Amino acid sequence: MKRVYILGAGATKVGEHWDKSLRELAVEALLSAIKDAGIDKREVEALYVGNMMSGELQGQEHLGSLIATWSGMAGIPAFKVEAACASGGAAVHQAFLAVASGAYDCVAVVGVEKMTDALPSDVTAALLTAEDQEYTVFVGATFVALNAMVYRYYLSKYGVKQEHVAQFAVHCHRMAVANPYAQFRREVKLEDVMSSPLIADPIRLLECAPTGDGAAALVLCDEEYLKRNPRDELVEIAASAAATDIFSVHERKDLSTVASFRRAAECALKRAKVEPERIDVLEAHDAFTILGVLTLEELGFAPRGEGWRLVVEGQLAPGGKIPTNTMGGLKARGHPVGATGVYQVFDLFTQLTERAGSNQVDNAEIGFAGNFGGVAGTTVVHLLKRVR
Repeated sequence: MKRVYILGAGATKVGEHWDKSLRELAVEALLSAIKDAGIDKREVEALYVGNMMSGELQGQEHLGSLIATWSGMAGIPAFKVEAACASGGAAVHQAFLAVASGAYDCVAVVGVEKMTDALPSDVTAALLTAEDQEYTVFVGATFVALNAMVYRYYLSKYGVKQEHVAQFAVHCHRMAVANPYAQFRREVKLEDVMSSPLIADPIRLLECAPTGDGAAALVLCDEEYLKRNPRDELVEIAASAAATDIFSVHERKDLSTVASFRRAAECALKRAKVEPERIDVLEAHDAFTILGVLTLEELGFAPRGEGWRLVVEGQLAPGGKIPTNTMGGLKARGHPVGATGVYQVFDLFTQLTERAGSNQVDNAEIGFAGNFGGVAGTTVVHLLKRVR
Protein backbone atom coordinates (compact mmCIF):
# COMPACT_ATOMS: atom_id res chain seq x y z
CA MET A 1 0.00 0.00 0.00
CA LYS A 2 1.10 3.55 -0.71
CA ARG A 3 1.57 6.12 2.05
CA VAL A 4 -1.20 8.72 2.28
CA TYR A 5 -0.72 12.37 3.20
CA ILE A 6 -2.99 15.31 3.97
CA LEU A 7 -2.20 18.17 1.59
CA GLY A 8 -4.76 20.62 2.88
CA ALA A 9 -7.84 21.04 5.08
CA GLY A 10 -10.80 23.39 5.27
CA ALA A 11 -14.00 23.80 7.27
CA THR A 12 -16.96 26.01 7.98
CA LYS A 13 -17.92 27.16 11.45
CA VAL A 14 -20.47 24.80 12.99
CA GLY A 15 -23.73 26.54 13.80
CA GLU A 16 -27.19 27.45 12.58
CA HIS A 17 -26.56 28.42 8.97
CA TRP A 18 -30.00 29.64 7.95
CA ASP A 19 -28.57 31.44 4.93
CA LYS A 20 -26.58 28.51 3.50
CA SER A 21 -27.78 25.29 1.92
CA LEU A 22 -26.18 21.88 2.36
CA ARG A 23 -24.45 22.15 -1.00
CA GLU A 24 -23.13 25.64 -0.21
CA LEU A 25 -21.61 24.45 3.07
CA ALA A 26 -19.96 21.48 1.36
CA VAL A 27 -18.55 23.57 -1.48
CA GLU A 28 -17.23 26.23 0.91
CA ALA A 29 -15.29 23.67 2.96
CA LEU A 30 -14.11 21.75 -0.10
CA LEU A 31 -12.75 24.78 -1.94
CA SER A 32 -11.13 25.97 1.29
CA ALA A 33 -9.28 22.65 1.59
CA ILE A 34 -8.15 22.80 -2.03
CA LYS A 35 -6.90 26.35 -1.51
CA ASP A 36 -5.07 25.28 1.66
CA ALA A 37 -3.47 22.45 -0.34
CA GLY A 38 -2.21 25.00 -2.85
CA ILE A 39 -3.39 23.02 -5.86
CA ASP A 40 -5.76 23.49 -8.78
CA LYS A 41 -9.09 21.73 -8.24
CA ARG A 42 -8.64 20.11 -11.65
CA GLU A 43 -5.91 17.99 -10.05
CA VAL A 44 -8.43 16.26 -7.76
CA GLU A 45 -9.15 12.85 -9.27
CA ALA A 46 -12.07 11.67 -7.08
CA LEU A 47 -14.42 13.02 -4.42
CA TYR A 48 -15.91 11.30 -1.36
CA VAL A 49 -18.83 12.94 0.47
CA GLY A 50 -19.65 11.90 4.04
CA ASN A 51 -23.30 12.49 4.94
CA MET A 52 -26.01 10.71 6.89
CA MET A 53 -29.37 12.45 6.53
CA SER A 54 -29.61 14.47 3.31
CA GLY A 55 -32.26 12.11 1.97
CA GLU A 56 -34.45 12.45 5.06
CA LEU A 57 -33.90 16.13 5.89
CA GLN A 58 -33.30 17.76 2.49
CA GLY A 59 -34.92 15.17 0.23
CA GLN A 60 -31.62 15.14 -1.63
CA GLU A 61 -29.46 12.16 -2.45
CA HIS A 62 -26.82 11.70 -5.18
CA LEU A 63 -24.55 14.07 -3.26
CA GLY A 64 -21.37 12.97 -5.01
CA SER A 65 -22.35 14.32 -8.39
CA LEU A 66 -24.17 17.30 -6.85
CA ILE A 67 -21.16 18.52 -4.86
CA ALA A 68 -18.74 17.79 -7.69
CA THR A 69 -20.88 19.90 -10.03
CA TRP A 70 -21.31 22.84 -7.67
CA SER A 71 -17.62 22.90 -6.78
CA GLY A 72 -16.65 23.05 -10.44
CA MET A 73 -15.33 19.49 -10.63
CA ALA A 74 -18.02 17.79 -12.72
CA GLY A 75 -16.61 14.78 -14.52
CA ILE A 76 -14.64 13.16 -11.70
CA PRO A 77 -15.81 10.02 -9.85
CA ALA A 78 -17.79 11.18 -6.81
CA PHE A 79 -19.67 9.21 -4.16
CA LYS A 80 -21.70 9.68 -1.01
CA VAL A 81 -20.54 7.52 1.93
CA GLU A 82 -22.97 6.73 4.77
CA ALA A 83 -22.30 5.04 8.13
CA ALA A 84 -24.65 6.91 10.48
CA CYS A 85 -22.71 9.38 12.68
CA ALA A 86 -19.49 7.77 11.41
CA SER A 87 -20.26 8.85 7.83
CA GLY A 88 -17.52 11.48 7.84
CA GLY A 89 -14.94 9.07 9.20
CA ALA A 90 -16.06 6.42 6.70
CA ALA A 91 -15.65 8.90 3.84
CA VAL A 92 -12.09 9.65 4.99
CA HIS A 93 -11.48 5.90 5.23
CA GLN A 94 -12.66 5.33 1.65
CA ALA A 95 -10.59 8.25 0.37
CA PHE A 96 -7.58 6.88 2.26
CA LEU A 97 -8.04 3.43 0.70
CA ALA A 98 -8.42 4.94 -2.78
CA VAL A 99 -5.03 6.64 -2.51
CA ALA A 100 -3.30 3.84 -0.60
CA SER A 101 -4.38 1.31 -3.24
CA GLY A 102 -2.84 3.37 -6.03
CA ALA A 103 -6.16 3.97 -7.75
CA TYR A 104 -5.70 7.74 -7.47
CA ASP A 105 -2.83 10.11 -6.66
CA CYS A 106 -4.96 12.96 -5.30
CA VAL A 107 -8.51 12.88 -3.91
CA ALA A 108 -10.77 15.09 -1.83
CA VAL A 109 -13.18 14.23 0.95
CA VAL A 110 -15.87 16.43 2.44
CA GLY A 111 -18.27 15.72 5.30
CA VAL A 112 -21.44 17.77 5.47
CA GLU A 113 -24.71 17.85 7.37
CA LYS A 114 -27.49 20.40 7.68
CA MET A 115 -29.78 19.76 10.63
CA THR A 116 -31.16 23.05 11.97
CA ASP A 117 -33.65 23.75 9.17
CA ALA A 118 -35.71 20.71 10.17
CA LEU A 119 -38.15 20.21 13.02
CA PRO A 120 -36.62 18.50 16.07
CA SER A 121 -38.99 15.56 15.63
CA ASP A 122 -37.85 15.13 12.03
CA VAL A 123 -34.17 15.26 13.04
CA THR A 124 -34.82 12.67 15.76
CA ALA A 125 -36.57 10.40 13.26
CA ALA A 126 -33.75 10.82 10.75
CA LEU A 127 -31.12 9.98 13.38
CA LEU A 128 -33.08 6.86 14.30
CA THR A 129 -32.63 5.46 10.81
CA ALA A 130 -29.25 4.38 12.26
CA GLU A 131 -31.01 1.96 14.63
CA ASP A 132 -33.04 -1.22 14.18
CA GLN A 133 -36.46 -0.02 13.06
CA GLU A 134 -38.28 -3.28 13.84
CA TYR A 135 -36.88 -4.06 17.28
CA THR A 136 -35.61 -0.80 18.82
CA VAL A 137 -37.21 2.24 17.22
CA PHE A 138 -40.58 0.46 17.24
CA VAL A 139 -40.74 0.60 21.05
CA GLY A 140 -40.00 4.33 21.15
CA ALA A 141 -36.31 4.37 22.03
CA THR A 142 -34.22 7.36 20.96
CA PHE A 143 -30.44 7.67 20.78
CA VAL A 144 -30.40 9.69 23.98
CA ALA A 145 -32.30 6.86 25.67
CA LEU A 146 -29.93 4.22 24.31
CA ASN A 147 -26.87 6.12 25.49
CA ALA A 148 -28.60 6.67 28.83
CA MET A 149 -28.75 2.87 29.21
CA VAL A 150 -24.99 2.75 28.71
CA TYR A 151 -24.48 5.62 31.16
CA ARG A 152 -26.67 4.12 33.90
CA TYR A 153 -24.98 0.75 33.53
CA TYR A 154 -21.52 2.32 33.84
CA LEU A 155 -22.43 4.35 36.94
CA SER A 156 -23.97 1.29 38.58
CA LYS A 157 -21.24 -1.20 37.64
CA TYR A 158 -18.35 0.94 38.87
CA GLY A 159 -20.03 3.05 41.56
CA VAL A 160 -19.09 6.27 39.78
CA LYS A 161 -20.67 9.65 40.55
CA GLN A 162 -22.34 11.32 37.59
CA GLU A 163 -20.67 14.68 38.20
CA HIS A 164 -17.30 13.05 37.54
CA VAL A 165 -18.37 11.92 34.06
CA ALA A 166 -20.24 15.17 33.40
CA GLN A 167 -16.98 17.08 33.90
CA PHE A 168 -16.10 15.96 30.35
CA ALA A 169 -18.56 18.55 29.01
CA VAL A 170 -16.92 21.29 31.09
CA HIS A 171 -13.54 20.41 29.60
CA CYS A 172 -14.83 20.49 26.02
CA HIS A 173 -16.49 23.87 26.43
CA ARG A 174 -13.27 25.28 27.86
CA MET A 175 -11.35 24.04 24.81
CA ALA A 176 -13.91 25.44 22.34
CA VAL A 177 -13.49 29.05 23.48
CA ALA A 178 -10.37 29.51 21.30
CA ASN A 179 -11.71 27.54 18.30
CA PRO A 180 -13.13 29.86 15.61
CA TYR A 181 -15.00 26.92 14.02
CA ALA A 182 -16.78 25.88 17.24
CA GLN A 183 -20.54 26.15 17.70
CA PHE A 184 -20.40 27.01 21.41
CA ARG A 185 -17.40 29.20 22.24
CA ARG A 186 -18.23 29.64 25.89
CA GLU A 187 -17.31 27.94 29.14
CA VAL A 188 -19.80 26.16 31.37
CA LYS A 189 -19.49 25.19 35.01
CA LEU A 190 -20.16 21.75 36.42
CA GLU A 191 -23.18 23.10 38.29
CA ASP A 192 -24.55 24.36 34.94
CA VAL A 193 -24.28 20.86 33.50
CA MET A 194 -25.79 19.13 36.52
CA SER A 195 -28.70 21.56 36.76
CA SER A 196 -29.52 21.48 33.04
CA PRO A 197 -32.74 19.69 32.02
CA LEU A 198 -32.85 15.91 32.26
CA ILE A 199 -33.24 14.45 28.77
CA ALA A 200 -33.06 10.70 29.45
CA ASP A 201 -32.05 9.67 32.95
CA PRO A 202 -29.20 10.23 33.79
CA ILE A 203 -28.21 12.31 30.73
CA ARG A 204 -28.54 16.08 31.17
CA LEU A 205 -28.96 18.54 28.32
CA LEU A 206 -25.43 19.91 28.65
CA GLU A 207 -24.00 16.40 28.40
CA CYS A 208 -25.37 16.06 24.86
CA ALA A 209 -23.71 17.21 21.65
CA PRO A 210 -25.89 19.79 19.88
CA THR A 211 -27.49 19.68 16.45
CA GLY A 212 -25.89 21.97 13.93
CA ASP A 213 -24.88 22.63 10.34
CA GLY A 214 -21.35 22.39 9.04
CA ALA A 215 -18.85 20.92 6.61
CA ALA A 216 -15.18 19.95 6.79
CA ALA A 217 -12.90 18.80 3.97
CA LEU A 218 -9.47 17.32 3.27
CA VAL A 219 -7.22 16.81 0.25
CA LEU A 220 -5.25 13.55 0.31
CA CYS A 221 -2.38 12.47 -1.90
CA ASP A 222 0.38 9.86 -2.29
CA GLU A 223 4.16 10.11 -2.45
CA GLU A 224 4.28 10.37 -6.24
CA TYR A 225 2.06 13.44 -6.12
CA LEU A 226 4.25 14.95 -3.40
CA LYS A 227 7.33 14.61 -5.59
CA ARG A 228 5.60 16.93 -8.06
CA ASN A 229 4.18 19.17 -5.31
CA PRO A 230 6.65 19.27 -2.36
CA ARG A 231 5.56 20.61 1.05
CA ASP A 232 7.44 22.20 3.94
CA GLU A 233 4.95 20.81 6.48
CA LEU A 234 3.48 17.36 6.06
CA VAL A 235 1.03 15.11 7.93
CA GLU A 236 0.53 11.46 7.08
CA ILE A 237 -2.54 9.32 7.71
CA ALA A 238 -0.41 6.44 8.96
CA ALA A 239 -3.41 4.15 9.49
CA SER A 240 -7.15 4.10 8.97
CA ALA A 241 -9.38 1.27 10.17
CA ALA A 242 -13.04 0.44 10.71
CA ALA A 243 -15.02 -2.16 12.64
CA THR A 244 -18.56 -2.99 13.74
CA ASP A 245 -20.22 -4.21 16.91
CA ILE A 246 -23.48 -6.05 17.46
CA PHE A 247 -25.92 -3.60 15.91
CA SER A 248 -28.21 -2.81 18.85
CA VAL A 249 -27.14 -2.01 22.40
CA HIS A 250 -29.65 -4.32 24.09
CA GLU A 251 -28.07 -7.38 22.44
CA ARG A 252 -24.51 -6.71 23.67
CA LYS A 253 -22.93 -8.54 26.59
CA ASP A 254 -21.32 -5.54 28.30
CA LEU A 255 -22.62 -2.00 27.90
CA SER A 256 -19.51 -0.53 29.54
CA THR A 257 -17.25 -1.48 26.63
CA VAL A 258 -17.03 -0.21 23.05
CA ALA A 259 -16.02 -3.30 21.12
CA SER A 260 -16.05 -1.76 17.64
CA PHE A 261 -13.73 1.03 18.77
CA ARG A 262 -11.38 -1.41 20.46
CA ARG A 263 -11.17 -3.58 17.32
CA ALA A 264 -10.60 -0.65 14.98
CA ALA A 265 -8.10 1.01 17.31
CA GLU A 266 -6.07 -2.18 17.75
CA CYS A 267 -5.95 -2.62 13.99
CA ALA A 268 -4.83 0.96 13.31
CA LEU A 269 -2.23 1.00 16.06
CA LYS A 270 -0.78 -2.29 14.83
CA ARG A 271 -0.59 -1.09 11.23
CA ALA A 272 1.08 2.15 12.25
CA LYS A 273 3.35 0.35 14.75
CA VAL A 274 2.38 2.82 17.46
CA GLU A 275 1.64 2.13 21.13
CA PRO A 276 -1.31 4.03 22.66
CA GLU A 277 0.95 5.90 25.08
CA ARG A 278 2.64 7.58 22.12
CA ILE A 279 -0.58 9.37 21.13
CA ASP A 280 -0.16 13.11 21.71
CA VAL A 281 -3.68 14.29 20.83
CA LEU A 282 -6.96 12.36 20.92
CA GLU A 283 -10.29 13.13 19.28
CA ALA A 284 -13.04 11.22 21.11
CA HIS A 285 -16.60 10.86 19.84
CA ASP A 286 -18.33 12.51 22.80
CA ALA A 287 -21.85 12.70 21.41
CA PHE A 288 -22.62 12.12 25.10
CA THR A 289 -20.11 12.53 27.94
CA ILE A 290 -20.09 8.84 28.79
CA LEU A 291 -18.72 7.98 25.33
CA GLY A 292 -15.72 10.24 25.89
CA VAL A 293 -14.90 8.48 29.15
CA LEU A 294 -15.29 5.02 27.60
CA THR A 295 -12.94 6.01 24.76
CA LEU A 296 -10.19 6.82 27.27
CA GLU A 297 -10.62 3.43 28.91
CA GLU A 298 -10.69 1.45 25.66
CA LEU A 299 -7.32 2.93 24.67
CA GLY A 300 -5.87 1.98 28.04
CA PHE A 301 -5.25 5.47 29.38
CA ALA A 302 -7.18 4.47 32.50
CA PRO A 303 -8.44 1.18 33.99
CA ARG A 304 -12.07 0.16 33.43
CA GLY A 305 -14.35 2.35 35.50
CA GLU A 306 -11.69 5.02 36.10
CA GLY A 307 -11.55 7.03 32.87
CA TRP A 308 -13.40 9.83 34.66
CA ARG A 309 -10.33 10.40 36.85
CA LEU A 310 -8.42 11.78 33.87
CA VAL A 311 -11.23 14.28 33.31
CA VAL A 312 -11.49 15.38 36.93
CA GLU A 313 -7.70 15.70 37.28
CA GLY A 314 -7.40 17.93 34.20
CA GLN A 315 -5.36 15.37 32.26
CA LEU A 316 -7.28 16.03 29.01
CA ALA A 317 -6.03 19.60 28.60
CA PRO A 318 -2.91 20.50 26.61
CA GLY A 319 0.00 19.56 28.85
CA GLY A 320 -1.96 16.73 30.47
CA LYS A 321 -1.48 12.96 30.18
CA ILE A 322 -3.66 12.68 27.06
CA PRO A 323 -4.88 15.96 25.52
CA THR A 324 -8.37 15.15 24.28
CA ASN A 325 -10.89 17.10 22.19
CA THR A 326 -8.60 20.09 22.30
CA MET A 327 -10.81 22.07 19.90
CA GLY A 328 -14.07 21.36 21.77
CA GLY A 329 -15.07 17.90 20.59
CA LEU A 330 -18.60 17.06 19.53
CA LYS A 331 -19.99 18.66 22.67
CA ALA A 332 -18.80 22.22 22.01
CA ARG A 333 -17.22 22.31 18.55
CA GLY A 334 -20.49 20.81 17.38
CA HIS A 335 -21.81 17.60 15.83
CA PRO A 336 -23.19 17.98 12.29
CA VAL A 337 -23.27 14.21 12.20
CA GLY A 338 -22.14 13.36 8.66
CA ALA A 339 -19.29 15.85 8.92
CA THR A 340 -18.04 15.00 12.42
CA GLY A 341 -15.48 12.38 11.38
CA VAL A 342 -13.89 14.83 8.96
CA TYR A 343 -13.91 17.61 11.57
CA GLN A 344 -12.01 15.28 13.90
CA VAL A 345 -9.23 14.82 11.33
CA PHE A 346 -9.33 18.54 10.57
CA ASP A 347 -8.79 19.29 14.28
CA LEU A 348 -5.90 16.83 14.50
CA PHE A 349 -4.36 18.33 11.37
CA THR A 350 -4.68 21.74 13.01
CA GLN A 351 -2.72 20.47 16.02
CA LEU A 352 -0.04 18.60 14.07
CA THR A 353 0.64 21.62 11.85
CA GLU A 354 0.81 23.90 14.91
CA ARG A 355 -2.20 26.02 13.96
CA ALA A 356 -4.14 25.48 17.20
CA GLY A 357 -3.24 28.80 18.82
CA SER A 358 -3.70 28.86 22.59
CA ASN A 359 -4.97 25.26 22.47
CA GLN A 360 -1.74 23.99 20.91
CA VAL A 361 -0.27 20.80 22.33
CA ASP A 362 3.50 21.25 22.46
CA ASN A 363 5.49 19.01 20.11
CA ALA A 364 2.40 17.08 19.01
CA GLU A 365 3.48 14.43 16.53
CA ILE A 366 0.79 11.71 16.68
CA GLY A 367 -2.97 12.23 16.65
CA PHE A 368 -5.75 9.67 16.94
CA ALA A 369 -9.46 10.01 16.15
CA GLY A 370 -12.38 7.68 16.81
CA ASN A 371 -15.72 8.31 15.07
CA PHE A 372 -18.81 6.31 16.17
CA GLY A 373 -21.92 5.48 14.13
CA GLY A 374 -25.05 4.75 16.14
CA VAL A 375 -24.09 3.66 19.65
CA ALA A 376 -20.74 2.61 18.16
CA GLY A 377 -22.38 -0.01 15.97
CA THR A 378 -19.74 1.24 13.55
CA THR A 379 -16.42 2.84 14.43
CA VAL A 380 -13.85 4.40 12.10
CA VAL A 381 -10.44 5.47 13.43
CA HIS A 382 -7.52 7.39 11.97
CA LEU A 383 -3.96 7.70 13.19
CA LEU A 384 -2.06 10.77 11.97
CA LYS A 385 1.66 11.43 12.14
CA ARG A 386 3.50 14.68 11.63
CA VAL A 387 6.24 13.92 9.09
CA ARG A 388 7.81 17.36 9.08
